[in-house]
Amino acid sequence: MYTHEHYMLRALEVAQRAEGYTYPNPLVGCVIVHQGRIIGEGYHRKAGEYHAEIEAINSCREPHLLKESVFYVTLEPCAHYGKTPPCALRLKEIGPKMVVVGSYDSNPLVAGKGTALLRQAGVEVLEGVLEKKCRELNRRFFCFHEKKRPYVVLKWAESKDGYIDKNFRPAKITTALESQWVHTMRAKEEAILVGTGTALSDNPSLTTRLVEGPNPLRLLIDRTLKVPETHRIYSSEAPTWVFNLIKEQTRGSTEYIKLSENNIEEQILKVLYQRGIQSVLVEGGAYTLQRLLDLGLYDQIVRFKNESLELEKGTLAPRVPPGLDFKKEWMEESVRMEYQMV
Repeated sequence: MYTHEHYMLRALEVAQRAEGYTYPNPLVGCVIVHQGRIIGEGYHRKAGEYHAEIEAINSCREPHLLKESVFYVTLEPCAHYGKTPPCALRLKEIGPKMVVVGSYDSNPLVAGKGTALLRQAGVEVLEGVLEKKCRELNRRFFCFHEKKRPYVVLKWAESKDGYIDKNFRPAKITTALESQWVHTMRAKEEAILVGTGTALSDNPSLTTRLVEGPNPLRLLIDRTLKVPETHRIYSSEAPTWVFNLIKEQTRGSTEYIKLSENNIEEQILKVLYQRGIQSVLVEGGAYTLQRLLDLGLYDQIVRFKNESLELEKGTLAPRVPPGLDFKKEWMEESVRMEYQMV
């Protein structure tokens, strides 16, 4: 007989199929088990569509067995009316043998109400199965609701000798395959941010053109509006928000958001939180990245180090704070190092 952990792992696998598509909702997977046999699976595909529990119920071809089954859900079933009815209410109607929950939902609209409703109805509830893995799956969602700001990922590529450009001009540091991996990263985050220097020197489009996936919202810190509107960051491929000190204006898919001069980074994260943006990938440049590192306003660092390239002179890469846990993986020419803020 398999353990609760076995079926929760399967629910986590199922949930990951929708990565990048569920904002502002979390990733959730559900597996229905009857006497050791999986009779239904489902995951939340997109905001506004059925939640994982309902998808799993609808997939079951033996509905008469639901009452005698165990439901494994990676996140506490919702208990409020949103775009869809509460999942906890549907589970209450079924009255399953047990509901096994991976992690508590810290969204104030749920926050223990789902499991309470089930227990009041006499349904046995087991919580905290593979909780760490379930929270990791929705680290953006939990950061947003618990820290009251988006989940911040800092990303850069550097040479073996620690430079991010050559003679202060753009340099190709990652290979085509490694660049494709970066585009996969972009598709997982709601927004992507760069500063004036990067927008001017690299003229990036900041899209996911190399992979299948949604384009993130583009964010530009351009205090005095130096970046011409002819640059790619202003293209119609995705919306662009420009944080600046001069004007408030909306024109087409571009919005100019005026900030005060002090604490720009904190102001930006506050605006993003207020507008419901749960995650942001920061791709530079060195000044913007170092500012966020120094302020402690980050949750994850993804650093590419090309071990076969020396640039000798240029802009030094940001300094990673000491003592951070990290994992590394060889790609083609680079080592990818991922650091996680505790």
